[in-house]
Amino acid sequence: MTQTVVPLPTLSDLHKYVREHLCAHDRLEIFSTPFFAAEIKRAGRTCGYLFHIEGPRMLKNSALWTDEEHRIIFYDSIGTRYHEVRLSDSPAIEEKPRRAAA
Repeated sequence: MTQTVVPLPTLSDLHKYVREHLCAHDRLEIFSTPFFAAEIKRAGRTCGYLFHIEGPRMLKNSALWTDEEHRIIFYDSIGTRYHEVRLSDSPAIEEKPRRAAA
């Protein structure tokens, strides 16, 4: 498993990076692949995001970002962890992501 360090100062940057990385893993087209993001809450406060994409043949890759650990963990469609990214600059959790243009 590889590990990288990147700065992702906004939630929009985070969403874009995760979407591009999940799609690149299986060579899927970014804007034609369904992408989902769900807030993870603890005690009513958002503490991270769970992302996933859905591709052909029931492919579902996912990623988990936690605010406290400043990292993103990527999983393939069978649940195997294949990549980890450490964030040198993390987004402010209160910020809402802008919708990506299709």
